[in-house]
Order: sequence, then C-alpha cells, then structure tokens
Amino acid sequence: MSKVPAPEYEGTLRKFMLMVPEEIERCSGIKIFGKLIKSIVFTTDVSTIRNVNADAAIAVYPYTPQPIINQAFMLAADIPVFCGIGGGLTSGKRVVNLALHAEFQGAIGVVLNAPTPDEIVQKVAHTVDVPVVVTVVSDRDDIEARLKSGTSIFNVSAAKNTAELVRKIKRAHPEVPVIATGGPTKETILETIAAGANAITWTPPSPGEVFAGVMQTYREGKPHP
Repeated sequence: MSKVPAPEYEGTLRKFMLMVPEEIERCSGIKIFGKLIKSIVFTTDVSTIRNVNADAAIAVYPYTPQPIINQAFMLAADIPVFCGIGGGLTSGKRVVNLALHAEFQGAIGVVLNAPTPDEIVQKVAHTVDVPVVVTVVSDRDDIEARLKSGTSIFNVSAAKNTAELVRKIKRAHPEVPVIATGGPTKETILETIAAGANAITWTPPSPGEVFAGVMQTYREGKPHP
C-alpha cells in the first residue's frame, strides 16, 4: 500500500521559513517523551527557532550559560529545545543548577560540552529527568566512561571525522542514541546517517544571510520571496 501524503497547511505570513534538508528524514529519529525527533536546528536565534520546520532546536553557545538566556529560548520556541548548560568554562555546581533550571523551564534535554568531567555528568544525570546529552568531538573521548556517568545521548561534532566517530560509537553501542552534525552537503548528511546517526543537527543560514536575499529581491522591485 502506498503511503498517503499528509495534509498540509502553510498559511500566508509564515510560509516563508527555513526548511531542513529532506535527506534528514531518512534517519531513524530519537523518541523523547513520546516525540520523535530527526532534525535538530543548531541556533540561538529565537526568530530562526520560530521560523524553521525542524523537529527540535539545540541552543548551545560559546559564552557562560545563563538561566535568562535559556529561559528566552523556552519562551520563544514552538518546538522542543535542547539547552546548553556548559561544562567547559562553566563547571561544578553551577552546571547542575543550570541543568535543573533548564528542565524547569521546559527543555527537552540538557547539553554538556566535551570537556565536562565525568563526575559532573553523573551529578547532572542524578539531578534531572530529561536526557543528558554529552558532546563528543574526537575519538580520544572515553565513551565507556561517559555512559557509566549517565550520558543518555551522544552529540557527535567532530568536523570531517563525524561520520567515522558515529560509526565507531555505534559499533560498540548500537542501542545508544546519537545526534550528529550533518555537514555542509546532502552527501555528508547521508554519510552520517549511514554511519548510524539517529538524528541530525543542521546549521541554518544566519538571519543576515536570509535578509540579504530578501533585500536583493526588494532592490529588484520584486515582492517578498
């Protein structure tokens, strides 16, 4: 029996939005609290979070995590959000407190940076009821120790080595959920999925890049695209 296409409503004002690559639909997804998540947009821009068709957002940033920032994501989002809570520059009890605050604000998961000590991962895992997502950046990371510490999901971000690292993790632990960066092309996305990634993070164009295209159409006397 052929699959019946889902009915669709686009509206008028929100029809202009960012669309994740269709190739991401080929991954299995990760089911969290009954929600199946395949595509995860990587952004801290609330206007992007509100105008993208991704299943979820991952909001991590290079500054010291602050509850007010994570609260802003939760307030603006109409999709689940994985919130960054530090682990690199920010560590110790502050990370645990940030994790608890993110859960209270509605985060579907908390994300720890690669340098986070295993004992901090363990404390976070014992404190919150949402998935603890730990970022993995190279094959030097101790996957076994991370799992023993309470890691729920791995977030693989190893640049050009991402697919190979996903493959290595899945060979040893096929049951462990893995989120991974899809890379810049359809081919790299498919390669990462073939390696075993259950969900893919996608980096969208910045608001400035999107605006540049819109402004160019205006300069040509054309209506909004």
